Amino acid sequence: MNTMKKSIVAASLFLSGILSVSAQVSVTIDVNKPGPVINKDVYGQFAEHLGAGIYGGLWVGPDSPVPNTRGWRNDVVGALKDLHVPLVRWPGGCFADEYHWREGIGEPGTRPTKVNTNWGNVTESNAVGTHEFFDLVDQIGADAYINGNLGSGTPQEMAEWLEYMTSDSSSSLAQLRRKNGHPAPFRISYFAVGNEAWGCGGNMTVQHFTDLYNQYASFLKTPKEDTPQFIASGGHDDDTTWSDYLTAHIHPQWNMHFDAISFHYYTLPTGVWEKKGAATGFGEEQWIATLKNTMRIDGLIRNNVAKMDKNDPAKKVAFDIDEWGTWYDVEPFTNPGFLYQKNTLRDALVAALNFNIFHAHADRVRMTNIAQMVNVLQSMIVTDGSRMLLTPTYYAYQLYVPFQNATVLPLQIRNNPAYRLGATSIAEVSASAARAQDGKLVLSLVNTNPGRSVDVNVNVSAGAIAQLHGHILSAATMDALNTFEHPDAVQPLPYSVVAQHGRLIVTLPPMSVAVLSAE
Repeated sequence: MNTMKKSIVAASLFLSGILSVSAQVSVTIDVNKPGPVINKDVYGQFAEHLGAGIYGGLWVGPDSPVPNTRGWRNDVVGALKDLHVPLVRWPGGCFADEYHWREGIGEPGTRPTKVNTNWGNVTESNAVGTHEFFDLVDQIGADAYINGNLGSGTPQEMAEWLEYMTSDSSSSLAQLRRKNGHPAPFRISYFAVGNEAWGCGGNMTVQHFTDLYNQYASFLKTPKEDTPQFIASGGHDDDTTWSDYLTAHIHPQWNMHFDAISFHYYTLPTGVWEKKGAATGFGEEQWIATLKNTMRIDGLIRNNVAKMDKNDPAKKVAFDIDEWGTWYDVEPFTNPGFLYQKNTLRDALVAALNFNIFHAHADRVRMTNIAQMVNVLQSMIVTDGSRMLLTPTYYAYQLYVPFQNATVLPLQIRNNPAYRLGATSIAEVSASAARAQDGKLVLSLVNTNPGRSVDVNVNVSAGAIAQLHGHILSAATMDALNTFEHPDAVQPLPYSVVAQHGRLIVTLPPMSVAVLSAE
């Protein structure tokens, strides 16, 4: 062990009775061949009108005893600011294709009350609408991703929403926005035409959706200097049909844009939607199955990108994974439509493995959104009344902040043993390297094995690294989690490694994530 901090981490794992050391893995980073930039929006978030994702989790209203700023919880907003959230997608999801934007503007007391038929059949007050959402992203310091209503809306409704948000003219819609309290146009980074058009967004064929996209997008006009990236609803899982057909049949004209295809993939321990698996209390069989299933996304990206490369060799169109994450059976005695699940160390490793894969495809994967930000699925934050809790996934995102807008550095992993359980096996170590914006070399390492530590010998093409500093996230059990009674049970610890005898060895405890940097 190279430092006292490192010794403390390892000692605690020895005491838990789970530490045995594996053969040494070698990671070599080529600093002389920089690759594409990892767009900061790869670390985007998702806030849908679903369960307590917005109401109660983010929004409590200006009259709430919970400390807030214009209705948004100060504690949650502060935690998201600390996470450097670059982008937030809203209002859905499936909710987007039943959302009519005019119902969410004007005085809150005059807005119509609806039923959220997608998620729990609960009352939707429309207290959070366009102006409130942009106030949220302003408070966080994030950019905005708006998902338009293709499923139950019209081209006119979608075009008018864009005009309302972005126009600096004297049109009636721009004047209405000013009357409602926002003189300047809102800035939108991304705008999606529909969501899951193959499913909850309309059960369409790709051919029908493509015709609709060409129709709708023809009328989506914004000021030239404030034009968002336009995203077409794409495929999911193993289906590459959408990526192939869309890139071959959407033809941008002078007044129409096509910048990206969306893609959705959720990690299920069992791979079976009817019985996904539990969020806690699982055994090693579901641990390895979850990690293996999440790593499938690498092949899914490759298959879709191959179709896109055929039709778009210049790589003008991005492949944006705007829904991803773990999806387990809902917690007992909760509304099944609220999609609340507990968040453990396993989720942190799932996030880290996905990050490393996204980095490897940074030339096409330029934006992603985990599902979701607060209280829903693989969330960053859990709230209960006035209390707030940070999850292991939150800390995974925190560790990876240096990768935002960093430049990929290719690496090779040698002598990487397989972690096996029965007939299932995955690579024991996952890694990614980049040159951060501050010039530092940043390296992420994941040990997927819950039963033994692994030594990683780190080398660079341009010479030796003297030392690495950063943080490591691990725990003694596979389903370790933070609770309101023990909110700090799973959190990163400082971690430093100093070269000895010309070698820099990083010891990764079982089931751990480390992000380290060097000058």
